[in-house]
Amino acid sequence: MKTRTKLVHGGTKRSQYGELSEAIFLTQGFAYDSPESAEARFIEAGEDEYIYARYGNPTVRMFEERIAMLEGTEDGFATASGMAAVNGALVSMLQAGDHVVSARALFGSCLYILENILPRFGVEVTFVDGTDLAQWDAAIRPDTKAVFFESMANPTLDLVDIEGVARLAHANGVTVIVDNVFSTPVYSRALEQGADVVVYSATKHIDGQGRVLGGVILGTKDFIRKTVEPYMKHTGGSMSPFTAWVLLKGLETIDLRVRAQTASAQAIAEAVEGHAKVARVLYPGLKSHAQYALMQRQLGVGGTMVSIDLAGGKAAAFAFLNALEVVLISNNLGDAKSIATHPTTTTHQRLSDEQRASLGITDGLVRLSVGIEDPDDLVADILQALAAS
Repeated sequence: MKTRTKLVHGGTKRSQYGELSEAIFLTQGFAYDSPESAEARFIEAGEDEYIYARYGNPTVRMFEERIAMLEGTEDGFATASGMAAVNGALVSMLQAGDHVVSARALFGSCLYILENILPRFGVEVTFVDGTDLAQWDAAIRPDTKAVFFESMANPTLDLVDIEGVARLAHANGVTVIVDNVFSTPVYSRALEQGADVVVYSATKHIDGQGRVLGGVILGTKDFIRKTVEPYMKHTGGSMSPFTAWVLLKGLETIDLRVRAQTASAQAIAEAVEGHAKVARVLYPGLKSHAQYALMQRQLGVGGTMVSIDLAGGKAAAFAFLNALEVVLISNNLGDAKSIATHPTTTTHQRLSDEQRASLGITDGLVRLSVGIEDPDDLVADILQALAAS
């Protein structure tokens, strides 16, 4: 099956009623025919046997199977949020004395896990410039257990060469964990490029309409069921059945939405490149972008996000944001509605001035998550807001 067919039909399980839309099994527990069958299920549950919603649920399982089919992995574990997925993927496989190498350019909450939580439990973390393969090579050691990075960094949209990092990691027996949110499962080829574990915040493009929190960890069946599942089911980061149903509906249209969003993002980036009020346009789909060749090899498109660095700093950025009429101000992304964010004062405000400067996050930087509105309306709105700034 091709992608759009998988997104509509993948993983579907129908009850005896033959419902067309996937069923929501809003139950936390399951009944057994006998104490003997309960005993047998607790020893080893069968393919369509469930024990407790924290361990698994038919609706949640449909979502896991559909997103795993899309990504090309053997299995997946659905989580309560994207950060539950990041935390689960890392903590489930690590213990005191382990070493992790991570890209420095990360979403604030991801950085908090690597900077504050893992070291608290005896895990050593080394940070590198994710775009520099020489730094990865120098940082990976014989005792390194995992490498972690965002395939496209938030909010500067720097790309990490998945194939290059994976080659270095695998030469040392290191697990490659990729946070793939900005790249989206529509364009992802992370698995064939060397990723072992792929993590998504399903809150973003997978839902795509700002309704629910969710996440997913994708990998081999052994990793998901023997490493991730025991940790997640006992620590409580599982996805709710209702959330899984909403995300199944989101997956049906993600390919259509993301391709439309990407086309509009490309149009916006081209329209503002060289604008007198703009110091930098950060969009890998521009031929002027330093990583344009890597983008073509790794994704083939620039994606749904555009970052614009206004020359006038924070004052200009705020004036621009206040002048927007179609684009909304929020800190979410991947939504059907276009969203603008000022990272310095919101998503990355916890970082020091020095940290933001090292990552290229300036006071004038505005991150745009491009929605599915008419692209001409979006371009017009952004140009008039730039004029007002």
